[in-house]
Amino acid sequence: MQDAPRSFDMPLCNLSGREAWLDQAEEVAGENGYVERLGARHAAIFIEDKPTLLVTFETHQRIEALSHDARPLGWDMARGLGWSHLCLVSDGDTWFRDPAVYGYFDRLMDDGFFENFEQVLFYGAGPCGYAAAAFSVAAPGAKVLALSPQASLDPRVAEWDDRYRHMRRTSFSDRYGYAPDMLDAAAEAFILYDPENDLDAMHAALFTRPNVTLFRMRYMGPQLEAGLIRLQILFPILAQLSAGKLDRTALAALYRARRNDGGYQFKLLQKLTAAARPYLTVLLARSVLEQRNARPFRKALDAAYKSAEADGTHLPARTQTDADDQADPTGAAHVDQVKRTHDTPDASHPR
Repeated sequence: MQDAPRSFDMPLCNLSGREAWLDQAEEVAGENGYVERLGARHAAIFIEDKPTLLVTFETHQRIEALSHDARPLGWDMARGLGWSHLCLVSDGDTWFRDPAVYGYFDRLMDDGFFENFEQVLFYGAGPCGYAAAAFSVAAPGAKVLALSPQASLDPRVAEWDDRYRHMRRTSFSDRYGYAPDMLDAAAEAFILYDPENDLDAMHAALFTRPNVTLFRMRYMGPQLEAGLIRLQILFPILAQLSAGKLDRTALAALYRARRNDGGYQFKLLQKLTAAARPYLTVLLARSVLEQRNARPFRKALDAAYKSAEADGTHLPARTQTDADDQADPTGAAHVDQVKRTHDTPDASHPR
């Protein structure tokens, strides 16, 4: 393997279009890699470093949304751990169903490309998660992490998924087609999804295989990738996958980071209030208010007690903090309390 390229820091933002972005990426790759256009909507960007290869599937649009420097997500991971990186990038969500992409992976297999690495990891989210699972068959023994992937959009298999009707005429039954079957050659695969999204959960169920671990991440919403980046656990998950340490216990430990995440807390509050669970609402609201001033949680706390007084529901006794919140609806006093407690999370926060 070649010496590590240190140009991963070069920004790819503020460029005039996809071709200019690819040209700049080619400068980054330099002598340690290449950029290859694959038809009108796809490209491959390879940068060689240490003998662990991370293969990511990404879209130009998601790259721009997730990185202020418009760099592929895999670059940050490769830079941190010194991995080699192969990024397959598409213009929009294509599920990488393109003969030019098939031909590229065929050539990689014919050339023994993946055999040059001690370990190969495939990663993607949503339509890119489908591609990570489907094309992992090109590297037998690879490890796969896919977030909320589709198993197929073939209407004979997934006619219940009406989110992508425009893909109904695209073939998912030819080469690299049915993603769950393509995982049979993988050493292990992890499918992460939010079971509150019925369609994502149905796709996840189709991936049930002896070498596949399905892990539920409830209340993370449809943008699971962005959520894991926000929680700062996506890269640790990939690192543990590489180290052979990833399992349900490790995922559960990492996922505990959600307890202090505002997005997760608010989705949980919505779920509890919609289900009319005042006791759990009180526990959640108190936990959050001990971390920070949060008006929706103060309102939910007050509404739960008012409802309990009206119908006689038993709730935990009010605390001084509850009384302060009622007397100080602006939350100024509570902000002072939070500063004094240095944002110490409450160990009783419900899962």
